[in-house]
Amino acid sequence: MQRLELTLPTPAENIALDEALLEWAEQENSERELLRLWESPMATVVVGRSSRLPLEVNEDVCREQDVAVVRRSSGGAAIVAAPGCLMYALILSYKLRPELKDIRRAHTDILNRFSRSLQQSLAGVGVVSQAGTSDLVFVPVTGACATQETSGPPTLRKFAGNSMRAKRTHLLYHGTLLYDFDLSSLERFLRQPPRQPNYRQERSHDDFVTNLPLTREALVKSIDHAWPTDSELDEWPGARVAELVAERFGEKKWNYEFP
Repeated sequence: MQRLELTLPTPAENIALDEALLEWAEQENSERELLRLWESPMATVVVGRSSRLPLEVNEDVCREQDVAVVRRSSGGAAIVAAPGCLMYALILSYKLRPELKDIRRAHTDILNRFSRSLQQSLAGVGVVSQAGTSDLVFVPVTGACATQETSGPPTLRKFAGNSMRAKRTHLLYHGTLLYDFDLSSLERFLRQPPRQPNYRQERSHDDFVTNLPLTREALVKSIDHAWPTDSELDEWPGARVAELVAERFGEKKWNYEFP
């Protein structure tokens, strides 16, 4: 697996790069696997492939505050990318990991690998686990006993949301990891999602989401431990990124209209 830590200048370019890396691996029809890390320098709303903006996004607020809205190719609901939210993308090969063709197993296996590594960094601080379809949640140690006594779900707070896009030979799995994120931005830019996991119990964004108590450095080390790489990626498909921005991710029709 190769590693690429790269944030491009615009929201559209950053979303396009994940797609371009997936296409690149597919075209090679190889066992190439990649880990990309990036972090948006400005607040950006990223919606899922099938998101309906009026149901998920406070469009007037985004417009007033000049916050870009970009639609990714993978599923899931709207998220906010901003400083303090580390974004990752994994390009994984079905030749090396045929079990990931099972979508449920893909979510479970990938998130379990993240949670095991993060748990080592959080020893004595709290507990990380998977919840819903593709969330990672955190419970402080001080609340662990109370969690069992009160049936658990109300105390689970999400710090990572994830989505996937499967193609013929490779899988793109990408998501968010909050560590020093302005949680109030979620209430400003997003509506309550129309589809919610049971464990959320209709809580507001403020009550539902949290930052993981790790520094960025510690978080990156945990990711690197979960997904070891053997080299840095010294080239990436820049020309294809530009094409994807022009054709799709930079276009208002793609980003704002329900597909």
